[in-house]
Amino acid sequence: MIWLWIAFISLILVLLALDLGVFNRKDHVFKMREALGWSAFWIGLGLLFSIVIYFCFQNHWLGIGLGNDPIDSDSIDGRDAVIKYLTGYVIEKSLSVDNIFVIALIFAYLKIPALYQHRVLFWGIVGAILMRGLMIWAGAALIQYHWIIYVFGGFLVFTGIKMALSKEESHQDLSKNKVYLTVRKFLPMTDQYKGHQFTLIEAGKRLFTPLALALVMVETTDLVFAVDSIPAIFAITGEPFLVFTSNIFAILGLRSLYFALAGMIDKFRYLKLALAIVLVVVGVKMLTASWLKGLLGEHFNVYLLATVFAILTVGVVMSIRANKKDEKRERAAAAEASEAPPAPAHPVTHH
Repeated sequence: MIWLWIAFISLILVLLALDLGVFNRKDHVFKMREALGWSAFWIGLGLLFSIVIYFCFQNHWLGIGLGNDPIDSDSIDGRDAVIKYLTGYVIEKSLSVDNIFVIALIFAYLKIPALYQHRVLFWGIVGAILMRGLMIWAGAALIQYHWIIYVFGGFLVFTGIKMALSKEESHQDLSKNKVYLTVRKFLPMTDQYKGHQFTLIEAGKRLFTPLALALVMVETTDLVFAVDSIPAIFAITGEPFLVFTSNIFAILGLRSLYFALAGMIDKFRYLKLALAIVLVVVGVKMLTASWLKGLLGEHFNVYLLATVFAILTVGVVMSIRANKKDEKRERAAAAEASEAPPAPAHPVTHH
């Protein structure tokens, strides 16, 4: 089975090398059309990989899928593997949208030029892959102890409720952020740029540029979000290969998704609530997996995927409808203001 892991990691390394070394070798500002194109590419690639997942688990290539899933104690055939992979992919992709808002906040506060944002996000993704790989390895080891399932499930329910009740962070002051203050305190920083370099030499001293500070904050942000998303995927399956592949393919497209959505993230006002409900749902599933299986039958993972997709769809649709109502109200107010008669001029008095 080790060869399957080596093959997948090699594929990811090749994709990353092509991304930075060929297609995006030169720094440039991502336009909406290009960002949407790359987003479609990464999403399509992630969905196509489900075909590989099917044949791997259906035929048990290199011994994969021979054991039972630690979460629901079932064997995993090709169909089950695809459903669990896609559910994990959809959840991780959806949670990354909330991550995008925080990244946009970081770039805006640090005034990172649009020309260099892709470079920061690229190395941020590389770091995220390494960090999540370690977290998934640790989670896979812990999930073998059945009691940890209830810890993860309870944590997801708590996090979902907390997210639903939390206030918007659009006005968060990053100058008080602990990571920001710590980096500024202990690393020699400069406000100057040297192309897309993260360090530069000034008066014989190596200094870190604002890009390095942005990279550290992006990595820290991803770590915080991974604390939520990794248990969420383990609520779907305890099979490490499914957890890792669905997670990695979801975050590979985070950069292009950022450039496509960063400018209109505020338009999805109900998406955060939808994500909170998804976390609660998968947490409850993790806590009651055996009961749900008995109630809904062996296809209950299909129902979970449909439920997650429905919740996210409702959140997006409600956001779009609310935006249209606001636009209609603004147009009506503007029309009413333009049709209002001018205020009468005060008579001029002569003394």
